[in-house]
Amino acid sequence: MSSGPDLDALLRFALDPAVVPPEVESVETWWDATTAHRARWELPVDRAFAGGVAADRLGFAFAGGYAEALRALVPGLVGISALCATEQGGNHPRAIRTTVTPASPGHYTLTGHKRWATLASAASSLLVVASTGLDATGKNRLRVVRVPTTAPGVTLLPASVPFVPEIPHAEVVLEQVRVTDADLLPGDGYDAYLKPFRTLEDLHVHAALAGYLVGVARRRGFPRELLEQLLAVAIATRALAAADTTAATTHLALAGLLDLVTRIVVDVERVWAASPDAEHARWQRDRALLQVAGKARTARRERARLAASGPPDLP
Repeated sequence: MSSGPDLDALLRFALDPAVVPPEVESVETWWDATTAHRARWELPVDRAFAGGVAADRLGFAFAGGYAEALRALVPGLVGISALCATEQGGNHPRAIRTTVTPASPGHYTLTGHKRWATLASAASSLLVVASTGLDATGKNRLRVVRVPTTAPGVTLLPASVPFVPEIPHAEVVLEQVRVTDADLLPGDGYDAYLKPFRTLEDLHVHAALAGYLVGVARRRGFPRELLEQLLAVAIATRALAAADTTAATTHLALAGLLDLVTRIVVDVERVWAASPDAEHARWQRDRALLQVAGKARTARRERARLAASGPPDLP
C-alpha cells in the first residue's frame, strides 16, 4: 500500500472546498463527470474514496466503491463492470446453474439466467460465474467469464429496489453466448473471485461511504471532530484493503471497523437532521442500503472469531 505523500494528497483532496459533486442524475453521467477525480489515484480503494468525496448521494458513492472492488478483484477492468452470480437458488456454488461448455478448440458457449446483478445495465462488461460441470466428488466447478454487455445472446431485464434508484439492477439472460479462452479468467471461480469479493466489496464501498460523508461534513460545516473521525475511518479502510483479505484477523478488524462506521453514521445523522435538505432526504431514502448483507457479515465475523481463536501456526 502506498502511503506518505499519496495519503496526504488524498486527504487534502477530500478536504479541498473546490471539490464539488456534479449535479447529475444517472450513474453513467456521474461516472464520466468524476473520472478525472478518480483517475488521480493508483489504488482502487483510493479511487473509491475519491469517488465518494465527489458524490452528492449514497447511490453514486456505492456505485464507485462497487466498481473499484471489482477492479481490485480483476486488475485491468475498464469502466463499470458487474459481477453476475446470483441465480434462482442464490449465489452459493451449488446454486450456480449457468454453464460454460466447450464448442470447439478454444471456444465455448455460455448459457444461463442470473436473477440479480448490481449495475449490470450500466456496465460495459459482465463477470459471469458459470459451471464447467461437477468434479469427481460432486463439487460444482466454477469459472468466471468476462462478457461485453453488447455481446450477441446477452439480454438485460430491468430490476428495481425501493431505494437507491440511481443504481440500476438487472436480470441477465445468457443464450448461447460465444466466448473464447481469453474470456475465461484464470483460477477457480469460487476461491479466486466469488469468495473474496464480499470482503473487497465491503472495504471499497465503505471507503466510498467515508469519502461521501467527509464531503457531506465538509460542505455543511459539521463539527471538525466528526470530520476527523471520518478521515480516520478512511485510513483504516485503506490499510485493511492492503491486508490479506482471506485472513481471519482481517475479517475481525473489518467487523470492528463496520461497527465503528455504524456509530459514526448515527452522529452524522444527528447533526444533519438539524438542517435537512434534498440531499438529506435522499440519504434517508437510501440508508437501508447500509444494512444489506448484514447476515452474511455476521456469519463472516463468527467464522473469523472461531478461526482466530485456534492455536497459532508454528513456523
